[in-house]
Amino acid sequence: MYFSRISLRDDAQRSSDFWRVFQNSYTLHQSLWELFSDHADRTRDFLYRVEQSEGRPLIYAVSVREPDKKHELWFVASKCYEPKINAGMQLAFMLRVNPVRTKRDDANKQHRHDVVMEAKTRLRERGEHTPLQHLIQEEGTRWLLSRAERCGFTFKPEHIRVDGYQQHRFLKGKSNKQVSHSTMDFNGVLTVADPDRFLETLFNGIGPGKGFGCGLMLVRRI
Repeated sequence: MYFSRISLRDDAQRSSDFWRVFQNSYTLHQSLWELFSDHADRTRDFLYRVEQSEGRPLIYAVSVREPDKKHELWFVASKCYEPKINAGMQLAFMLRVNPVRTKRDDANKQHRHDVVMEAKTRLRERGEHTPLQHLIQEEGTRWLLSRAERCGFTFKPEHIRVDGYQQHRFLKGKSNKQVSHSTMDFNGVLTVADPDRFLETLFNGIGPGKGFGCGLMLVRRI
């Protein structure tokens, strides 16, 4: 596996693709996919997270293959990613997710429900109100707790912060199909319970929306 730090080249604005790439979040994601796709039918085998640094995009990625280092827009710095993980290890972590739950309707068809919007609707129907940030913390913590065991870690709810909730909408491709999804950020401390499962989590991510920059867990020793 490889861990990469990807930033814009100093002369990126000279490229004819620069303004196309930054047209919207979808075209940015497309450009990042180009770094990892060695042929047209390549399925996604990488995770990434987009940050902002001094007003410019900064991307962290974990991938099976080393990304293209000759791209005219992006400067890529990569290294082998072989984390040494032991049971009981405590790690600080950052995680961006698409916070949805999957439910089936009466016809057994699956639907994804945003956990924050679903909670708001439930409260509204009961005539209740909870501040949005409290709802984000509560529902985000519940969402992560439901996945922690199978992902190989534990955490204490009081040791994480949930914030950065956003709803994203953009037009996709030539058909201009409207796509929407939400994101939520976690920061805190976890304890490794199952090293093998946790390594799978670091390599394969958590939750849906990975094609749009969700699911990558960044960790460091404390």
